[in-house]
Amino acid sequence: MNIPGSILTMLFGIAITLISLWYGQNNGLMPAAASAEASSVDSLFQLMLTISFGLTLLVQGVLVIAFFKFRRRPGDHSDGPPIHGNLSLEILWTAIPAVTVLAVGIYSFEIYNAMGGLDPMVSGQHSMEAHAKMRGSAIAAPLPGENGATPPAERSQIALGIGARPDELGQNANVVVDVSGLQYAWLFNYADSGVIAGELHVPVDQDVQLNITAQDVIHAFWLPELRLKQDAIPGMTTELRFKTTKVGTYAVVCAELCGGYHGAMRTQMIVQTPEDYQAWVQENAVAQNPNLAETLAVKPEEMSNSEFLAPYAKEMGVNEELLAQIQTEVHPQ
Repeated sequence: MNIPGSILTMLFGIAITLISLWYGQNNGLMPAAASAEASSVDSLFQLMLTISFGLTLLVQGVLVIAFFKFRRRPGDHSDGPPIHGNLSLEILWTAIPAVTVLAVGIYSFEIYNAMGGLDPMVSGQHSMEAHAKMRGSAIAAPLPGENGATPPAERSQIALGIGARPDELGQNANVVVDVSGLQYAWLFNYADSGVIAGELHVPVDQDVQLNITAQDVIHAFWLPELRLKQDAIPGMTTELRFKTTKVGTYAVVCAELCGGYHGAMRTQMIVQTPEDYQAWVQENAVAQNPNLAETLAVKPEEMSNSEFLAPYAKEMGVNEELLAQIQTEVHPQ
């Protein structure tokens, strides 16, 4: 039975489309999603994978078919037909990729905007004009102190990254953490509570804002399960704002080659229930509190004589009057 070529082409196209759609949705290449933003990124990834897998099947399928259909037959020593080109085909294979790339670009821009990617550029002091000046100065920036050089404090006011989503513009995040990258570790400073830690703790289902910078070279703060990555740049503040959806422990990785031990620059983000998070903050705030009655460890060289002797007063037989006299002599009124 001879099947018309148009029917075969249609069936071939349907098969490629169905296989590509199935693989795009069931590829299993991404880690478990743990943030509200991850679903949007996964949708974009699935679309791009569907298109690219379909193109791969199409190109390779045509090559295999051409290999068998147009191969040289035994005893055939003639030249091939003199085909110099096909204008319609060339327009087709130029127009389809152009439209596809344009559609994916528009879709990715919408996702970037929905995630808050434009927020640091348009809110507060982070203007597009300031960003343009910053980009231009990166080409030939004057050294600090030279005429026209922008002071470091002023440069740090220009924030880039992922900010508040459009429906949350003007709202403060529930948790704000200052993140500092250095060779080869991440430091997390919870300014509101005074806690400084080597791992990131955040409450689940609450907005978290990370203000990221670097102390030496460029690093990249990457949270694979959250589908978020942002450069840490010396002298500049970048921003990541997100909302986690699952309690658990997730990797924090430096994704920018930053030196010989770049591969070891890893830590973890621990997503906790709000109650467990508050308990962690209080526990670490007490550990880092300068109050001697609550502090677990102190530096003796930073203490006065009376402060150093106070915990041992009873054991040494020193009464309160003598302690008060020592304090008066050390800190006269």
